Amino acid sequence: MKTINRTHMALLSALGVAAIAVSGCGGDEPDSFAGLDTSAPAPAAPAPTNQGVPPATSGGPVTAPGTKLKVGERAVVPFKYGSRTGTIAITVTAIEQGDQAAFAARFGARAGGMVPYYIRYTVENVGGSDLSSSSAPLLRAVGPDGRGTGVGVIGDLPDCERGRATDEFTTAGAKYEACRLQAARQGGQVAGAEYDETEGGYGNSPIVWTT
Repeated sequence: MKTINRTHMALLSALGVAAIAVSGCGGDEPDSFAGLDTSAPAPAAPAPTNQGVPPATSGGPVTAPGTKLKVGERAVVPFKYGSRTGTIAITVTAIEQGDQAAFAARFGARAGGMVPYYIRYTVENVGGSDLSSSSAPLLRAVGPDGRGTGVGVIGDLPDCERGRATDEFTTAGAKYEACRLQAARQGGQVAGAEYDETEGGYGNSPIVWTT
């Protein structure tokens, strides 16, 4: 389990409850959280090096921490869901501005001043392990400077749902589609997505896709 080191102020509930977002490697997150990150932006990810490269797995060599990719390119990473482990490939297929009206309806007045973005990606079972019914890995938005947008969102919209593996996600080559709802402050921009799970050593040196 990984505790996000960026504390978010909750925007979601009528009670105005504050919360800290917590994510695990492939684990579920609580639904319907949107918040402003009050901490300093995380530094841009360093250029890829040969140090700290995760070992090869049954699915072949994995993508090194700090690797920079373009939208449409594939990253292979170790994956853990509960007691099950395997190797998956993540391919970010699009980063697009989302439905502002649906976003406002979902999160209410507290979503004012924010613009939703959808990070669309495919998840492939590379190693052939039984990863059925696992939740999609989480991706986070980054701005043009490679840093976080300062806004954290947990939840889905009808046209951007996180996604989950089917019961058939047990063999090499099995795939499914996923979408990650994120946001930027008005006037800001989402220019990329990062994978920063601790499994595989990406916590301090994420994989980053840019448009």
